[in-house]
Amino acid sequence: MCPVLGHLDGRFESADAEAEHRIAVLYREFGGPLLRHVRRSTGNDLQWAEDVVQETIVRAWRNSARLQWEPSLIWAWLLTVARRIVIDGRRRKSARPQEVEPPEADMMSVPDGSERALSAMVVADALRALSEEHREVIEQTYLRDRTISEAAEILGIPPGTVKSRLYYGIRALREQLRDKGVAG
Repeated sequence: MCPVLGHLDGRFESADAEAEHRIAVLYREFGGPLLRHVRRSTGNDLQWAEDVVQETIVRAWRNSARLQWEPSLIWAWLLTVARRIVIDGRRRKSARPQEVEPPEADMMSVPDGSERALSAMVVADALRALSEEHREVIEQTYLRDRTISEAAEILGIPPGTVKSRLYYGIRALREQLRDKGVAG
């Protein structure tokens, strides 16, 4: 069972087995990218981001019969739901500010960016290990934030080929990162 969905064990026993499988796959495939996306939206607040991802997955489970399970559509749905949850959270926090004592100056940490730089180096190295075709579609869609159609036009290949290369490229990238001990 997925860690984020672990508290739903009792509810899943009576739920449709296919819905349970889809949600497990959904978390496995989209949980990491969704968490990274949500962390940016929450000001890098990991606890809040994990709560948002968990609530998003719970809502996907509740709506699993109505969702269209095409990866691009489900990703868009997850992003929309997560964004709304973050917005609602910001509204709640702004309605009643939390009282905190200011931290002591010697207890404050200063971010140095080394972890981010190291991660970028590892991902860049893993990308270099991919075939040129896979690297190109990942660069166009993820790094340059282009749609499948835009990437297809730029690369001069059909959108279906972009989707296929993207699917297999991401799988190969995950494998590269797993081999480097980065992704689990």
